Amino acid sequence: MKKLLHTTALAATLMAAFANVPAWAQTATVKVEGAWARASVQGQKGTGAFMRLTAQDGARLVRAESPAAGVTEVHEMKMEGDVMKMRAVPSLELPAGKTVELKPGGYHVMLLDLKAPLAKDSTVPLTLVFQDAKGVESKLELTLPVGTTAPGGAAAPAHGHGHGHGQKH
Repeated sequence: MKKLLHTTALAATLMAAFANVPAWAQTATVKVEGAWARASVQGQKGTGAFMRLTAQDGARLVRAESPAAGVTEVHEMKMEGDVMKMRAVPSLELPAGKTVELKPGGYHVMLLDLKAPLAKDSTVPLTLVFQDAKGVESKLELTLPVGTTAPGGAAAPAHGHGHGHGQKH
């Protein structure tokens, strides 16, 4: 009887502990590689962040947040006729097991209304918010290196965007 009471108390404690875990902590993993943010200069109000995202079970990137910017959005750049257009997208599909690249001239995270310039060799915090197939959200907090080029790569085209380096979730 004593063992049964102990087991019941332990189970109740565990259930209470898990009841306080936010729903976003219970979703599938998204791997982030090669993330970075483009350095900006005094007076520049926007820059971009770039990375490669791979969702193990599929997900959608539904928003991004950063205390360094007044507005943080997921953007798409694409040619419309002979004009390159940039626009915010409501979400970005991440098919299961497939890597989606956020890069200059394509999808990227835009940091707008910068509160201060992003200096080369500094870092910038960025939170990515994902949604799984059931609609459950998860957050991934990153610290991106700020540079003029991608980590270990050649200079990226200047599209007024910054990019950063992330951590795995």
